[in-house]
Amino acid sequence: MGKFLSFRSVVDPSDCDFLGHMNVSRYFAACSDGVLAIQSEMGLTAKDMREGRRLSFAVVHAESDFKAELTAGDSIYLETDILAIGSKSMTFRHQLFRAEHRQLAFETIFKCVLLSLADRRATEISDDVRENAAKWLTQKNEQDEL
Repeated sequence: MGKFLSFRSVVDPSDCDFLGHMNVSRYFAACSDGVLAIQSEMGLTAKDMREGRRLSFAVVHAESDFKAELTAGDSIYLETDILAIGSKSMTFRHQLFRAEHRQLAFETIFKCVLLSLADRRATEISDDVRENAAKWLTQKNEQDEL
């Protein structure tokens, strides 16, 4: 299936700092929303987090590159794919684009553990979540080209 459209918005003036560009915290907020959106597609919905299995992915490591400034009024979208699936972790790649000209503005790799919200420890990824996630798993030869 490839990449998942995990977030779409327009940069609001309140998202910008005194330098006139989107504040760093907003980039990460978009990616956080992206993780929640893709995990919901994997079967770990907000309702499931509150009342069901009580599991959610939590970032334990991030590496990021800012490629282009975003300013108020820019239409943006986030694409997410999965680079690796471990026994208790997944590695997500988020790419934030300015919609005009499909310009890559930001890219980050999030290594996340599946966190038990009950005991606050990493837990095994179930087979159903793993199977659902596989459709966004980037093939190794695609990763090598990056």
